[in-house]
Amino acid sequence: MLNYKQVKLKIEKMNEISYVVVFPNIFSKNKIPQLIKNIKKILKIKNQEYNSVKRDGDIILVDANDPVFASSAINLLFGIEKIAIARQVKNNFQNIILEITSIGGNLLLKGEKFLVKVEGISKGFLVKDIEIAATSNIIEKKSNLEAHPGTDENFDKLLYTYLTKNNAYICIFLDTGRGGIPYQSQNQQTICAIYDEISAVSCYETIKQGYDTKIIICYRQKSELMNLAKIINQIIPRLVQNKIELEFYHLKIKPNGIKNYLIYVNSILEIMLSYSNNRISLALSPLIFSANFIDNSLNQVFSKKKIPIIPLTGVDSQLFEEAKEIGLERNIKKLEKIVSITSNEIPIYSKTEVASALKTKQMISINLGPNNVHDILDSLEQNH
Repeated sequence: MLNYKQVKLKIEKMNEISYVVVFPNIFSKNKIPQLIKNIKKILKIKNQEYNSVKRDGDIILVDANDPVFASSAINLLFGIEKIAIARQVKNNFQNIILEITSIGGNLLLKGEKFLVKVEGISKGFLVKDIEIAATSNIIEKKSNLEAHPGTDENFDKLLYTYLTKNNAYICIFLDTGRGGIPYQSQNQQTICAIYDEISAVSCYETIKQGYDTKIIICYRQKSELMNLAKIINQIIPRLVQNKIELEFYHLKIKPNGIKNYLIYVNSILEIMLSYSNNRISLALSPLIFSANFIDNSLNQVFSKKKIPIIPLTGVDSQLFEEAKEIGLERNIKKLEKIVSITSNEIPIYSKTEVASALKTKQMISINLGPNNVHDILDSLEQNH
């Protein structure tokens, strides 16, 4: 797989117009208008100029001034199965074969195994016909490369083409999307709290499930703030907003021991319940917390006539993959420690402590940019 820098060099050498092609996943096929809206927003936030964002059948075509940086920005969004930088030709048998051969010749290195894969709507021919003809053409026309066909299980380069009713998109670069559904598809604002690694993954999942998400941050010691700021920096770009408002709370609860951790989680839930938001996102999983603890948390939410959301339900080892996805590779050991909680206790939180924490509220506004971590910490210091 080429990286973005290599793709940029390849495109510049080809000196032809390239498009960003966005493939919505199966859960987003009926939410394409929202995905288009989010694409336009993220391009504006990332200062990426574009001429148009429009549909071509089941895909979204972006005519961007810099397709490499535009595709990198768009791939922050949820609701995408894959994203490509591609050439557009008419859906015509000969045109498609010639373009696949040309692009293949530019992408393949000497002796590489390649796989031609074609999907979409064919007109007067089978997609398999294109795959066979293009493979033969590359072997014949690019014999100097000594490239040879691979298999579905064994290849060095994938030469992927997608066909719509009128056009064919021959990919120069293809990357995997983030899954989920487009942000704000649910049209319901939900509050979630970030206070450690597992709550960060839970918040990430809340956004991934399409909820309009308000984030608060809780901490016990100032020494936690640097790590939390780094975590937040990985998550807030997914909110597709240029300006993000964050609220911080300081809870004076001892950082050691399972019992204190459960008191901490319960206290944070009380803080979330103080908001007017009707939906509360809980960073709980039956794989980690006891059924008694989860039931108690749910009852707390229901008693306030609010609706609980548990985004981690059904997430098992994928928890660690998503932690890596938001830049928490170095925190995996810490996450494993949290996951190994063994307690059926339901510790009672202190109403006095929660009331005291509510008085520590600090609200800051962050304009998304390269210095988010420092901006967050500096704003907290100034407001302290």
